[in-house]
Amino acid sequence: MRSMWRGAISFGLVNVTVRLYAATEDHDYHFFQLHRKDHGRIRYKRVCSACGEEVAYEEIAKGYEMDDGRLVVLEPEDFAKLPITTERAIEVLEFVPIESVDPIYFQRSYLLEPENQSVRPYVLLREALERVGRLAVVKITLRQRETLAMLRARDDVIVLHTMLWPDEIRPAKFEFLGQEVPVRPQELEMATSLIQNMTGEFEPEEFVDDYQRLLGQLIEAKASGAEIPEGPPEAPSGGDVIDLMDALERSVAQARGRGEAADSAESAEKKPASRRRAGQGGETTRQGARGGAGTRAKAGSSRSKSANPAASTGGRSGKTADTGSAKGAGSGAAKGASGADKQTKGAKGQPTTRRKTTGRKRSA
Repeated sequence: MRSMWRGAISFGLVNVTVRLYAATEDHDYHFFQLHRKDHGRIRYKRVCSACGEEVAYEEIAKGYEMDDGRLVVLEPEDFAKLPITTERAIEVLEFVPIESVDPIYFQRSYLLEPENQSVRPYVLLREALERVGRLAVVKITLRQRETLAMLRARDDVIVLHTMLWPDEIRPAKFEFLGQEVPVRPQELEMATSLIQNMTGEFEPEEFVDDYQRLLGQLIEAKASGAEIPEGPPEAPSGGDVIDLMDALERSVAQARGRGEAADSAESAEKKPASRRRAGQGGETTRQGARGGAGTRAKAGSSRSKSANPAASTGGRSGKTADTGSAKGAGSGAAKGASGADKQTKGAKGQPTTRRKTTGRKRSA
């Protein structure tokens, strides 16, 4: 990444020199204009409206028209003379709770990287912001414009969010705001139930930009001469909801149905794995039964030769063998297999229980 700004965070008497990087990138398809007749690209020229000649970039100045029609011309040196203290500094003004900032003010996001000599104060500021759960209100000048911004800790770095000034936020002036709109308790209860049925943890990776995906497919199809994919069916025209309560009830039922279908799909995905584990467990049981028979034979031979403490290591197997000989070879083999199965599970620690089901994914 290439840094787009370099300066310092002024944190009390501590200065943290940093570099600024764009935190986002554009993945849109960028098109240019063509002449439909011969596919020639459309070019724009900087032409003077007074003399009609094309003007080179170095010959262009900036102008501002006053309300009375007067024209004020500004040169690059005029901008350089402005007494701005935030041109190369991020001035911390105060610290505020995170929940006190309305997201409508946020504009763009940038990553801050410390210079080598400022790594320690950078980490100090980051950890302090995480501990107190606060945002740092700052001012910074980017592209000849001073803006309000916020500093916050995210993923081991400090992120700067530029913000709009209060006079740049438009107030909502809609006609319905002055009206008294009745809301029935049953409707409010049903709407609350719908929200609860659709509630989940926000995981951005679960969502897909369908427009960009379909646009890419369209471009590839036209480039290869393939058949162009058909568009989605035309959505039915909307209109006023006649029975709001009925629409809410059907919406809740639809949300519950999607949740149950997702749970059933996850259960079906887990079944083949469970069958494989069960098959492995059966093989272990058969091997354990064969091992149990050998253990009984060894235990009986050991008892007949000696009664020393070393023979007690096969005590459980010996007891099983004695019981088996008393009750018959068939019953003894079955119990020996069961005992060996328990010993195999205890020794190897291979439970056959199903894994925990993870949270279901939501469709985009």
